[in-house]
Amino acid sequence: MQRWRGLEDIPQDWGRSVVTIGSYDGVHRGHQLIIGRAVERARELGLPSVVVTFDPHPSEVVRPGSHPPLLAPHHRRAELMAELGVDAVLILPFTTEFSKLAPADFIAKVLVDKLHARLVIEGPNFRFGHRAAGNVQLLTELGPAHDYSVEVIDLYVSGEAGGGEPFSSTLTRRLTAEGDVAGAAEILGRPHRVEGVVVHGARRGRELGFPTANVQTLPHTAIPADGVYAGWLHVDGEAMPAAISVGMNPQFDGKNRTVEAYAIDRVGLDLYGLHVAVDFLAYVRGQEKFDSIDALLVAMAADVKRASELVAAAERG
Repeated sequence: MQRWRGLEDIPQDWGRSVVTIGSYDGVHRGHQLIIGRAVERARELGLPSVVVTFDPHPSEVVRPGSHPPLLAPHHRRAELMAELGVDAVLILPFTTEFSKLAPADFIAKVLVDKLHARLVIEGPNFRFGHRAAGNVQLLTELGPAHDYSVEVIDLYVSGEAGGGEPFSSTLTRRLTAEGDVAGAAEILGRPHRVEGVVVHGARRGRELGFPTANVQTLPHTAIPADGVYAGWLHVDGEAMPAAISVGMNPQFDGKNRTVEAYAIDRVGLDLYGLHVAVDFLAYVRGQEKFDSIDALLVAMAADVKRASELVAAAERG
């Protein structure tokens, strides 16, 4: 899959294509419907499929300080889109100047002049251009003049997550913030993932017999609520069952919120400086301060046992 960062990266000889545009944070099951349809139609037409997305999130440019927590960094979104069969991803730098493009100019500059769109696939609430003034109706109306057509896909899926609310990135962020990682996974179609580099911490886990990978998460990461979780620690392509702690480490009056993963039954791991990923499968319990270190150790042993059981059950299907 080709990855372009800016319009100038698009090959000069790029021909007609099938395009879909959106933030697509998380590439959740609703997004998968739209992207999957774009891939399907592109193959039918014998054309490449292109996903156009933005960095940073448009809200950060339009309303500084309002950047939402991200469900997936851009490289992870690209991986997920590649799994869906997408041929190219275009990440447009979203600047103040770019935000002022009128909808018609956005269409001409991006869809027509650079991507030579033959077909555009979007959800019903797609908005674009200055002050989000463009919508699917305008996109469709301008199609004949630029020799492209538009197909609108209902991206709304619902289930038990969020009490039956339609699946969305906003709902996924909310459930994640509440610690409902199982609900978030239902929307995403996979466990919520947090990534980062393993850094040195206070080494208390090692001293207590439960050495953890202290993950320095990427900026704006959507981190689950404080608590203990079951999941997996991914290192160099290997998924290791893990007990995961998120929070301020109340037992030792911690000052910084951390994400720490203990790889269950793994000995001698040296992960410092490595980029790792943590997948959240299930909530185990909230953070708490115990009366003694012995009581903490008993709780940690129970956490590991429970996490191991939950992961084993998930792996069995």
